[in-house]
Amino acid sequence: MSATHRLEPQRHVETTHLDVAYFEAGPEDGPPVLLLHGFPYDIHSYIDVAPRLADVGFRVIVPSLRGHGDTRFLDTAIPRSGQQAALGQDVIELMDALGIPQAILAGYDWGGRAACVVAALRPERVTALVSVNGYLIQDISASMQPIRPDLEAGFWYFFYFLTERGRAGLAEDPRGIAEVIWRRNSPDWDFSDAKLDRAATAFDNPDFVDVVIHSYRHRLFHVPGAPEYSRLEAQLAQLPSIAVPTITLDGLADGNFPARDAATAGARFVGPYEHRQVPHAGHNLPQEAPLDFVAAIHDAAELATQRPAA
Repeated sequence: MSATHRLEPQRHVETTHLDVAYFEAGPEDGPPVLLLHGFPYDIHSYIDVAPRLADVGFRVIVPSLRGHGDTRFLDTAIPRSGQQAALGQDVIELMDALGIPQAILAGYDWGGRAACVVAALRPERVTALVSVNGYLIQDISASMQPIRPDLEAGFWYFFYFLTERGRAGLAEDPRGIAEVIWRRNSPDWDFSDAKLDRAATAFDNPDFVDVVIHSYRHRLFHVPGAPEYSRLEAQLAQLPSIAVPTITLDGLADGNFPARDAATAGARFVGPYEHRQVPHAGHNLPQEAPLDFVAAIHDAAELATQRPAA
């Protein structure tokens, strides 16, 4: 689709803390699939995925994550947390609000992390999982352990956002920061200015800066999480395994996350599982390789038929 096309119209539903903006397509009685985007991206990562899934009968729901797009907090007193437990809890509460007992969860980056959190802690809510870059639950206790210098360089914004200079820079030019990250994350993706402009509208959210800054400061053990998520974070600190049927994807042109083999990528997946490598795809895999992402969701749904009865 063209870079001017948008996932519209968007609907809204209230959860415990949020007025969630989301796009929906496909039959209401179709098998539900939630498509979860990352940072610094938006729902249009799924511009070519959502209609293909809807056309074959899936009920497709693409929400803007907290701090992005037209999703808003319901109260000024609610902490603008970006921690992983909050992202996962948002998915569960969105499913509750929409009356969805169980769904396929698919995502990358922040969205893949949210999907992994739900799959690990609430497996009864997850039909199957599709996750780019595999197991994304953060080991925050190990966050100060260094990695290869060339990979550290790609995560410059993690450390930038620890500073007030970084907060000011994100507030001043979120599109510019996104462009630098996109080019590093996806060196083979020849995205247009129009595609970046379309995504950057999601950064106009009044809570964008606070949520993003908290996310990176929390994951690097520099600020505490919101108290209401302390129990969930304690569970996530144990790095729980994921037993739901899962397909993981690694892009072979991901500038920050080198592709792995199935044995390495699947270490914490203990149920029916497949791992795939996608040529020429970078970090924003559903937008860069939509057919591969759609195929993974189809096949994950099939993999779910292998799940033992409860």
